[in-house]
Amino acid sequence: MIDNLEYNTEREHLIIPEYGRHIQKMISYAKSRETKEERNKVAKAIIAVMGNLQPHLRDVPDFQHKLWDQLFIMSNFELDADSPFEKPSQEELMQRPVPLDYPQNFPKYRFYGNNIKTMIDVARTWEEGEMKEALVYTIANHMKKCFLNWNKDTVEDDVIYDHLFELSNGELNIKNSDEDLTDANSLMKASSGKKYSNNKKGHKKNNRNRKRY
Repeated sequence: MIDNLEYNTEREHLIIPEYGRHIQKMISYAKSRETKEERNKVAKAIIAVMGNLQPHLRDVPDFQHKLWDQLFIMSNFELDADSPFEKPSQEELMQRPVPLDYPQNFPKYRFYGNNIKTMIDVARTWEEGEMKEALVYTIANHMKKCFLNWNKDTVEDDVIYDHLFELSNGELNIKNSDEDLTDANSLMKASSGKKYSNNKKGHKKNNRNRKRY
């Protein structure tokens, strides 16, 4: 009996381990059939078993197409059987994807983030008017909030105005405006208030689930 034991290190490599050893052996058996009629018959039986092993795939579009693709992949593309779908190409699957371009932005004031710069660029394209003025002040208030998150000390509005003027290449200028930005305490209070309310809810939930003796 000991001579008949099989170890995983001596077995064939599982290409898609989710289907297990038996499906891999069934595919090897299908590859060994001499006639194409036999191979087609065994391949369809394997597809039926694969579908039962992966019931969550039934809601996936092209469910059968996916199973047939996996069948050929697990056979190392050596199974000569007729498929109702176009057979996958080994060269196409092995081809490395084109690397994505990652935006490399190095802003001067990193504590504002890239989104602020995007908002500023959008505001520069707007026509002069109340809508643009409201947007500029919204951006300035958000810049002030970002500054306070980075530096907990207070910040003068003039500093925000200067940074806004600089980041917009001089196109957004509210230095001489009579309108003030939102008070620093109000901005920080709004941020801390959200955290407090979330913690408070979690605290009540913990009390409700706590055992009483």
